[in-house]
Amino acid sequence: MTPFDRCGLLDGIAVLDLSQGVAGPYCTRLMAGLGADVVKVEPPGTGDVTRRLGPFYQDDPHPEKSVPFLYLNTGKRSVTLDLETASGRHILRRLASTTHLIVESFPPGTLDGWGLGYADLERENPALVLCSVTPFGQTGPYSRFQATEMVAQAASGLMYITGDPEREPVKTGGHLAGHAAGQTAFLGAVVALYHALMTGQGQHVDISEVEASTDLLDRWMMGPFQGQVMRRLGKRHQVGYPHELFPCQDGHAYICNQPSSWSVMTALLGRPDLDTPRYQEPKGRMADRAALDPVILEWTRQRTKKEVFQKGQAHRMAFGYAATVEDLVNSEQLQERQFFVEVDHPCVGAHQYPGPPFRSSAAPWRHGRAPLLSEHTAEVLLPLGYSRQDLVLLRAQGVI
Repeated sequence: MTPFDRCGLLDGIAVLDLSQGVAGPYCTRLMAGLGADVVKVEPPGTGDVTRRLGPFYQDDPHPEKSVPFLYLNTGKRSVTLDLETASGRHILRRLASTTHLIVESFPPGTLDGWGLGYADLERENPALVLCSVTPFGQTGPYSRFQATEMVAQAASGLMYITGDPEREPVKTGGHLAGHAAGQTAFLGAVVALYHALMTGQGQHVDISEVEASTDLLDRWMMGPFQGQVMRRLGKRHQVGYPHELFPCQDGHAYICNQPSSWSVMTALLGRPDLDTPRYQEPKGRMADRAALDPVILEWTRQRTKKEVFQKGQAHRMAFGYAATVEDLVNSEQLQERQFFVEVDHPCVGAHQYPGPPFRSSAAPWRHGRAPLLSEHTAEVLLPLGYSRQDLVLLRAQGVI
């Protein structure tokens, strides 16, 4: 084993996280997990807006007990800076002069107005990468518009393709648009960082939350260019049958006869009489789904969702089940891969957290906790040459 065997993939990379909400913090959470030193810059007193987003641990609305904040900011350090003050901006410039990457989510033009835009910062740090994550991007007629998660899902087209065909579009659960933008920002920033390390030339990476979500539409987006208008089909598949959810004793399972043949499916259902030339073709099954649905329903309703899942997989068919959060926590697959990790926090104690979304054979994932507000301000600023008396004055002035 060499000294590098346990190094994170981003060890030695300094990141300033000026972002709030979901997308930017999720991007920098991934970086922290890979070993980057992520310093989260928060407004004094209030901190990241996510600190006020529930649910809260034990229903206590405390800035250190926000579950979303605890999840999105694992492994980071926290400093507070009032960037609306000249002193706060001066400190940030000093931090930026020695950092590799900045991730921010201010409305377009905000950093430029403070003299902290990319053109300002790259003069002192030509290799700096600035990654801006906003709802609609840095340019265009919507660039200064505000957005929530639901606005992003609606504007991107995600809502249009989600839901039953006879009902209104619906929002996908959670913050899918925010996390999609966070992953896109991570990819864009790391690629730009690689380029900067190779060439010494930094750049400004522009991430649009809406565009990152529109990029997920795949063939739905390509349909209009081919003169086709695709409609949402709810729990059903566009071209095959069976390709959909069916109710079971304790939930729902996904039935799909591929990649095996319809003959295998009829044997599993105990209905060899349905193994006919007409039903060997997907079009025949699609046309007669009203007659075939009750047959499959009778079979699934006599079994649990995991039983259906395992029986299908045993016959090389892509069956699945709709997992609840409890199912995930108890999943033998996730437990074997040690996806959930225990992280201790001084305000909420030790709890299981989701682990890395990908794995590297050469580098471990870092499982640090989320920081307390301003916990590392002195630790970060003292090496810049500020004295402890300077910090007392800055704190009295409300800068930190």
